[in-house]
Amino acid sequence: MLYWLTALSDGGDLFNLFRYITFRAGGAFLTALLFGFFFGPRLINVLRRSQGKGQPIRDDGPETHLAKAGTPTMGGLLIVGALTTSTLLWARWDNAYVWLVLFVTLSFGLIGFADDYAKVSKQNTKGVSAKMRLLLGFLIALVASLWASWFHPEELQYALALPVFKDVLLNLGVFFVPFAMFVIVGSANAVNLTDGLDGLAIMPVMIASGALGIIAYFVGNTTFTEYLGLHYVPGTGEIVIFVAGLIGGGLGFLWYNAPPAAVFMGDTGSLALGGSLGAIAVATKHEIVLGIVGGLFVVEALSVIIQVLYFKRTGKRVFLMAPIHHHYEKKGWAEPTIVIRFWIISLILAMVGLATLKLR
Repeated sequence: MLYWLTALSDGGDLFNLFRYITFRAGGAFLTALLFGFFFGPRLINVLRRSQGKGQPIRDDGPETHLAKAGTPTMGGLLIVGALTTSTLLWARWDNAYVWLVLFVTLSFGLIGFADDYAKVSKQNTKGVSAKMRLLLGFLIALVASLWASWFHPEELQYALALPVFKDVLLNLGVFFVPFAMFVIVGSANAVNLTDGLDGLAIMPVMIASGALGIIAYFVGNTTFTEYLGLHYVPGTGEIVIFVAGLIGGGLGFLWYNAPPAAVFMGDTGSLALGGSLGAIAVATKHEIVLGIVGGLFVVEALSVIIQVLYFKRTGKRVFLMAPIHHHYEKKGWAEPTIVIRFWIISLILAMVGLATLKLR
């Protein structure tokens, strides 16, 4: 919205700063961060009063989690509120990709909110059925995938770009849409599975989104696409504003989610943020790179899939408990140890993902 102030500029004054994505990204970051600090305590108090017993704790989970009983959930409302406010304030409203990412984020956030509400109101861990969540998720992803393909340059529509082999474009045709749907829904659910310890999910989300934000800025700028040999996707640079709001809102949330957490993100936050990562990857044509920068989420999801399939086949377990962060809890690792080591892994994977931009 503030981009409109550029109409008052003569090219050499303060209003001219609003033309620059980097300036507006800084404004979005600070706006979201201050939003989190200001509304955080107020939201936590409201959630604590309205939820009573807070988020239900699994009986079959790690014993240490029983001490978290009574902690309110739906803290994702703080992140989603912060990033939405900052994005609407600082991003250009005529950019299709900004609205695409916001649509996916808010839609998955609504699914998560319904799931959290069902869990809290019924005081059980089931919530909305998995089939219903997947159905709604795939419907949202279908709209988003068609939306992105419509606005992509003609040569990139329905095509899959590969990291490293940058001159190669795989034309998937109609199969690109289900592929993109899988990326978005898979990303949303992988982040959801990762959100099992205080602070575990939000930092890797910020790290992955930061890497994707850099990619969005590069592929939306001809100078960088020519230098790095990337495919040019005009308009994606504006996604940086959304990413800056996500990181600012994420830090504001982490202030209250740091161990011991005063509030949980809940499905409201994890599904919304995971969906946003998938949407950014599809918009920027870097779906495969998402699997690298978000590798931690991939491992968490795979650990659940492997555990379920192996148990159904043999009646035995590969991990002491899935997702894999619970495996290490069962092995006796302290929660902060797991969280910080997983943060380090996320940072390493993000660097590896960004390194593929230069390789050819």
